[in-house]
Amino acid sequence: MLLLYFKEQRLENHKSRRFFMHVNGTQLEKFIIDSRLVSKDDLSAAKKTLKGGDEGIGDALVKRGTLSKDNLRRMQAYVLGIPFVNLSGQHIDFEILSLIPEPIARRNNIIAFRKDEKKLEVAMLDTDDLSAIDFIKKKTGLSILPRITDDASIKSALTQYQKTLKDEFGDIIQREAGTLKTIDDGEEEDEASASELKKLAEDLPVIRIVDALLKHAILQNASDIHIEPMEKQVLVRYRIDGILHDAMTLPKSAAPSITARIKVLANLKLDEKRLPQDGRFKMKLSDQAVSFRVSVLPTYFGEKTVMRLLPEGASGFTLESLGFHGDALERIHKATKHKTGMILVTGPTGSGKSTTLYTILDILNIPDVNISTIEDPIEYQMPRINQTQVRPQIGFNFSDGLRALVRQDPDIIMVGEIRDTETASLAINAALTGHLVLSTLHTNSAAGAFPRLIDMEAEPFLLVSTIDVVIGQRLVRKLCSTKERHTLSQAEIKSLGEKVDLDRVMKTLKEEGVVDKDATWEKHVFYKPKASTECKDGYSGRIGIHEVIPMTATIKELVMKGATSDDIERQATSEGMLTMIEDGIFLAARGVTAIDEILRVISE
Repeated sequence: MLLLYFKEQRLENHKSRRFFMHVNGTQLEKFIIDSRLVSKDDLSAAKKTLKGGDEGIGDALVKRGTLSKDNLRRMQAYVLGIPFVNLSGQHIDFEILSLIPEPIARRNNIIAFRKDEKKLEVAMLDTDDLSAIDFIKKKTGLSILPRITDDASIKSALTQYQKTLKDEFGDIIQREAGTLKTIDDGEEEDEASASELKKLAEDLPVIRIVDALLKHAILQNASDIHIEPMEKQVLVRYRIDGILHDAMTLPKSAAPSITARIKVLANLKLDEKRLPQDGRFKMKLSDQAVSFRVSVLPTYFGEKTVMRLLPEGASGFTLESLGFHGDALERIHKATKHKTGMILVTGPTGSGKSTTLYTILDILNIPDVNISTIEDPIEYQMPRINQTQVRPQIGFNFSDGLRALVRQDPDIIMVGEIRDTETASLAINAALTGHLVLSTLHTNSAAGAFPRLIDMEAEPFLLVSTIDVVIGQRLVRKLCSTKERHTLSQAEIKSLGEKVDLDRVMKTLKEEGVVDKDATWEKHVFYKPKASTECKDGYSGRIGIHEVIPMTATIKELVMKGATSDDIERQATSEGMLTMIEDGIFLAARGVTAIDEILRVISE
């Protein structure tokens, strides 16, 4: 393969810089084919969508969801001869990091990460951003060496501009907690009036405390905030990568003020302390908008508050970035091309089902289709999609919403969850009458979706006529870059082989080009988590492990016969499906996660 080697010294000249940073379309196309990340059919389909202008084949593949942006950047880096750097989990010296002001770094997605007396290396998403390079060169007086990186690296580095909770927020919270206004002596908290509670909520110290808690949760990539009143104190915990961590404790006297402040933000009743309440509010930190879904629940020691963090918008996700690959990825893409039918995503609460559905919706969201959803709650707001929130308190549930949606001339319908017989029946009928229906089910496996729907009185012959594909999934934590290498002993291989068909996993690894044709489990390198300053438990972020069952002729026969989920799963694996645990071992073999993490999640 012909490579264009990027020459650092030519950065001095704008014209030569543009020439050497431009990716030749023919070279990129050849490399895409050689990489086997994209099939020739998908490549041909993407080429047909090109309409001239600035869009190249790489951009077209990303737009179709066939190739992730990060994989495209890696290919461009290789074709250009520019080093690709991964900064995720790496600590950058603050003196170097701060050479680029944070607003510039965030706006231009550029990070200074290494320097010597004359040169400064910067990680970028777009090496054609010459104005940013020129600005940094003038500011530092150094020769700038651009490197291509990915979104995760930029996000990881940007968080390092922020101080730790203890440094930045801990002092504020502990200091302000001591100055909070409290309810007058002799007055019970339950008897405090709405006006008195509102005064507490508008107190400057409590505003600072709540803002600090929310901002740090965003910076920590927390999915939930728990504020739990206890007998003598208030415990604040963050759920990060699926695991709850203690963040801090506050004086018990701070509880009423903090709860009142959150109720004000979420537009809840301040003087209602006997019944649960739900609400929502938004907050913006730098350029990141986050919606907080609030739940307040009375407990023995006071009201417990839990807030779910939901980043605004679902753009930027691809099926590949969620962990889909190989045959599973192809099966989903094939199902999205159908005009009618059902795509179901299964798994327990917190397994990423909604994110998978939104990602599929993002792929389907083109100008010539009408997409409508009925959800509880609306987790991500998406442009050009008509999203409706169910409201059980006024009698508006999934079944009512679905009836209304089919009268809105939709091409594609997303039902947040199939919970009951009526919703299941309506969803199946919608799929039969010319709609593509997406929904979720609470089952432990993909195969479990069929018996579950039959339990909801769905007719088997209707299921086999409508369901295109069923996805089962869980979320596992990803290893940081400081991970520790290790190989499996014979005893470990034997023990793992009792849970997983290792031969099938190895075959898939070879077919997808992850390992060499002569690779063996005895010689293959796995990784374990290794704690570091920037990565306390060795993990950062999460990714999905999946199993995908297409509705083949043999699966149809089993469903019609009323077969068990075990029978359906055995047939699906005989037809090439990787089970979730096998997909997890596949990820571990790629160095994305650890075997122990897979076993922890699957055994839950």
